[in-house]
Amino acid sequence: MTMDIRLARIDSRLLHGQVATVWTKAVTPNRILVVSDNVAQDNLRKTLITQAAPPGVKANVITIDKMLKIYTDPRFDVFKALLLTESAQDMVRLVKGGIDFSQIGINVGSLAFEDGMTTLTDAIAVDNAGAAALKYLVNDAKLNVSIQKVPGDKTQPILPLLEKHGL
Repeated sequence: MTMDIRLARIDSRLLHGQVATVWTKAVTPNRILVVSDNVAQDNLRKTLITQAAPPGVKANVITIDKMLKIYTDPRFDVFKALLLTESAQDMVRLVKGGIDFSQIGINVGSLAFEDGMTTLTDAIAVDNAGAAALKYLVNDAKLNVSIQKVPGDKTQPILPLLEKHGL
C-alpha cells in the first residue's frame, strides 16, 4: 500500500482559511502535508503553517525528497493526506519522483501574480516555467489538472486557459 492522498493542491498561499476549513471538511484528511523545500527551511513560515491546521488534523512541512521517501513507506499508510505545494514545478518533481496522482488529479487553487507573469484568472498567474510545468502535468503525466477554489465551485481545466493566453 501507499499513502492515501485525498487532495493534491497547488496553492502559493499553502495552508490558509479556505484549505483549513472548506477543503479539510470536503476531503477529511488526518494530515496536511505542505511539501516545499523553501518553507521547510523557513522556521517562521513552518511554525505559522503548522499552527494553522484545523482541530483534529496535524500539519507537517516537509521537503520534496522527504515526501518521496515517505510516500511508499508502510509506516505512513495511516495518513489520509491533503498535500499542498507552492508551485506547479514542485508538483512536477513529486510526479517525476513516483507519486501517483492519477486517481485524484491536481487541483490548482491560487498562484499569486508577480512581475513577468500572465494572469489566467483572478486567482491564477503563471510565468513561462509555471506554464510549462502545468502543461507537463497534463500532456506528459496525463493528469487531470483543474482550477477550483473551493469544493462547491465548478472545476475548470487548466490547459484551455494556458492555450487561450498563448502559453
